[in-house]
Amino acid sequence: MNQRPQGLNVSKAVSGFLQYKSAEGLAPVTVSGYERDLKLWIEYQGDMDIYEIGSQRILSFLNYLRTDYVPRRITGGNSRKLAPKTVYNLYVSVASFFTWATREFNLSNPMKDIPRPGVPEDPPVEPFKKEEIELLIKACNFCEEANTDRRCKFTMQRSTGKRDKAILLALLDTGLRAGELCALRIADVDLKSGRVQVRPGEAGKAKGGKGRIVFMGKSARRFLWRYLAEREDGDDPDAPLFLGKFHRPFNRDALRQLINSLGAKVGVKKCHPHRFRHTFAIAYLRSGGDIFTLKSLLGHGSLEMVEHYARIAEVDVEQAHRKASPADNWRL
Repeated sequence: MNQRPQGLNVSKAVSGFLQYKSAEGLAPVTVSGYERDLKLWIEYQGDMDIYEIGSQRILSFLNYLRTDYVPRRITGGNSRKLAPKTVYNLYVSVASFFTWATREFNLSNPMKDIPRPGVPEDPPVEPFKKEEIELLIKACNFCEEANTDRRCKFTMQRSTGKRDKAILLALLDTGLRAGELCALRIADVDLKSGRVQVRPGEAGKAKGGKGRIVFMGKSARRFLWRYLAEREDGDDPDAPLFLGKFHRPFNRDALRQLINSLGAKVGVKKCHPHRFRHTFAIAYLRSGGDIFTLKSLLGHGSLEMVEHYARIAEVDVEQAHRKASPADNWRL
């Protein structure tokens, strides 16, 4: 049994917890999320001895998050309180820390009597319509109309138009997560077959660290070839597939800003990268794809999320399983 350490402040224990989570193989972005949440908790209650923390202090923190805490947002809206889902995520971070600390230091878990915060169920995200995708592709061609005092209205061609079209079609056709798309290298995509390799681990940004193979259709490959054809490093297999400013690899923040700005320009609401993944899943099922292959393509560890897509697509999961059942089909 572990002995109680003397003078163990929360910040020191959190440092050990973060090292433990890194050793578990969690993605750096996940570990950073834990660090951010626990830092906010320490800022609220102070860096005190971990053995002095009881349930009441945790409840006080959760109540503060719901009623008084207002985060500073880069995008504005600094008067809005935290969303219930964000409060729940912070609860999970603190609970995960104390699950580890209880085992590591033989202390009483102050989270055991604290109920999980309720989270209202999000309304289902509607997939993009064909017309909306066409508007977004068209928006890649030109900047917003300019109007000056000395000349008539005019529009300029966007220098990143070919890249942005390739990004939209790649997102739509592969169902990749934003981080996975940004992590792709030129060598990861076979323009002849459409085979796309999502590398395992941190290199490929795959959730859970598991790589997989997805595919890209002819239209998406055509847009991608057109973009790479004008790149000086278009034949370099180790070069990033998509480049941002100053020839740096594209990142998730830049991708989100790009998709959001294109949507705002043409009036397509709720425009974000994950909606392309959602659209891919729904379209795949409505076109006759099966839920088991979709699970593999999306990189999900279970069928839970895929069944959610199936409900939206109005696909009969029971019938899909019946078609795929080896025991039934082989008449065993």
